[in-house]
Amino acid sequence: MFQIGESLREARARRGFTPADVHKAIRIRERYLTALEEERWDMLPGEAYTKGFLRTYSEYLDLDGQLYVDEYNARIARHDEEGPSLVPRASVEAQHVQRGVLAALAGILVLGAAVAGLAAWRLGGTTHGTPQSSAPPPVGGSVAGASPSVAAPPKTTQPPATPAKPTFTSVSAARGRCWLLVRAGGPNGTVLFEGVLEQGQAKRFPVTSRLWLRMGNPTALDITLAGKPVDGLPATPSNLVLTRSGAKSA
Repeated sequence: MFQIGESLREARARRGFTPADVHKAIRIRERYLTALEEERWDMLPGEAYTKGFLRTYSEYLDLDGQLYVDEYNARIARHDEEGPSLVPRASVEAQHVQRGVLAALAGILVLGAAVAGLAAWRLGGTTHGTPQSSAPPPVGGSVAGASPSVAAPPKTTQPPATPAKPTFTSVSAARGRCWLLVRAGGPNGTVLFEGVLEQGQAKRFPVTSRLWLRMGNPTALDITLAGKPVDGLPATPSNLVLTRSGAKSA
């Protein structure tokens, strides 16, 4: 058993080193070197750092570093373990704080759930518990007796509208070949037919609103509308408009 601090201070003095010289060499702060030499263990940052400082400082002074660490463990570290420790106490206090916070949060959650449940119960009671207002008794009737029923006027059923019969036009190449273009509506409408009618061929089209015809050789054609012939066809290529009411040149 020997004095750790006094041994270090004497070894440093024999070599003519100042604490500042040691600090520059091993990069340990002067106040920690002084704490080691004065054995003021409470000024050091912790047991692990203290052992490391002891080993480094003693070996720098050509001393047995392990001997100093063993002496510290045998005399100082065991003494610190027997005495009261601040770390467990701090841990206990932290646990108490955490438990208090958790308890407060649990209380807030329980209170919030209770308030939400009460609100939902009140809303449900208001919705389902409100009595429905009864209709007022009819004028001249009795509350206890049944009021005479009033017969509703008979509904008049209108006969279904009879759809109009479709109107058709027939275009026949009776006297030769004829090029033909048929569009629905007008000259820019949908093309219903485009091609050459050979002699003897015929085409039949429904007339819903109007048809627009372009004829290359009208004199070769026979055209009927709703079964009636369309007269007065021109002799040269021309256009014709057919409607349900008749035909006209376009």
